[in-house]
Amino acid sequence: MFYRWAADAVVTAHFAYVAFVVVGLLLTLLGRLFRWQWTRNFWFRLAHFASIAIVVAETWLDITCPLTTLENWLRVQGGGTAAQGSFVGRLLHDMLFWNGEPWQFTLAYTLFGLLVAATLVVWPPRWPWTSQATSAAAPTASTPAGGE
Repeated sequence: MFYRWAADAVVTAHFAYVAFVVVGLLLTLLGRLFRWQWTRNFWFRLAHFASIAIVVAETWLDITCPLTTLENWLRVQGGGTAAQGSFVGRLLHDMLFWNGEPWQFTLAYTLFGLLVAATLVVWPPRWPWTSQATSAAAPTASTPAGGE
């Protein structure tokens, strides 16, 4: 019973990971449109880009996702097969895994990753070590430090 619950927890975490990548891009694009400054948060954007970059790298290197491997192992340890699970586990699993040719997934993940990378250029994150207040008050080359 423990292994089946653990497998369901892994597929739930896997679903949350995918949701973060997909919804993160949607929110970033909406943030650009509506000028939501929180969508320029450096750490959010870094985590978002890193998340899709990992998926793209796994795909290009033909590496099976560790979450998929762990879920399958837990299901087998629980006396089932990789396709079995609770209702929620099967539902989330079926939402994540689609039938298709490997090249289709590689293309889709790569294009999605490029779109996320493009948002870094079009709507760049705010660097955490510079604040708007500090940069506004900082002297420029045309303004002397004394303000004269």
